Amino acid sequence: MKKYYKKFALALFAAGLMIGAPYIKTPCDCGANLPLIFPGAILGCSGEKDSTSSDNSSNQTVAVEKANQNEVDVKSTEKTEIKVTFVELGSVNCVPCRMMEPVLDEVKKKYAGQVKVLFYDVWTPEGREEGYKYNIRVIPTQVFLDKDGKEYFRHEGFFPFEEVDKILKQKGVK
Repeated sequence: MKKYYKKFALALFAAGLMIGAPYIKTPCDCGANLPLIFPGAILGCSGEKDSTSSDNSSNQTVAVEKANQNEVDVKSTEKTEIKVTFVELGSVNCVPCRMMEPVLDEVKKKYAGQVKVLFYDVWTPEGREEGYKYNIRVIPTQVFLDKDGKEYFRHEGFFPFEEVDKILKQKGVK
């Protein structure tokens, strides 16, 4: 009887894990708090907290300021022909995402008028919608759209400028 009881208890425990585990939240010092079923909860960030950020409200303010800056950049570049839209999906609290900031700045500087650069903080309500729209699995994720708005390349994780440069040149960016 004990033999069957152990097997039953083990099966019950396994079933409980399968049913309940996807709903267990994984808190992370970098701001990640996703269900385990979402791979970004495990792979998305290094778990290190940025020492310059003191609270979550200041990080959301930075994200809103970046979103507003992106809107200004879009309006100023609409007069010229945009060949590629470079969408960065990440978080201001994620270390690999923060490593992408200099890459984004260099792309903006070098390809002004040819490449539209957008950043969405997917840990904010506004950015989360974009994360769903682009069906991201981990952060940071870079999505490259052609002039018609169709995705032609996607990369997950840190992406150095030299590699971004190669992808941009595929669509005639000079």
